[in-house]
Amino acid sequence: MNKYELALVVNAKIEDDVRSATVENVKNMITSAGGTITNVDEAGKKTLAYEIQKMNVGYYYFIQFDAESGTPAELESKLRITDNVLRFLCVRQDA
Repeated sequence: MNKYELALVVNAKIEDDVRSATVENVKNMITSAGGTITNVDEAGKKTLAYEIQKMNVGYYYFIQFDAESGTPAELESKLRITDNVLRFLCVRQDA
């Protein structure tokens, strides 16, 4: 099992319950792909470096998880089509 971190930028114009449901959906994607979530850090609402889909702010989340090597590719293919996710980046953490 490898350690990964997923940086997630979620739409700031949606309601709080929809935003938390989106993050829960992403967590379920990780666990259904065989991953184990170790930590979820909500960084809060921040100004984006550049405009994305005519938005200047987004909510940042950092999710650490343990998974096999094929899980990030499977997760990224699902995140590309997920509503309310503006940007994401999944990186492997050093041991």
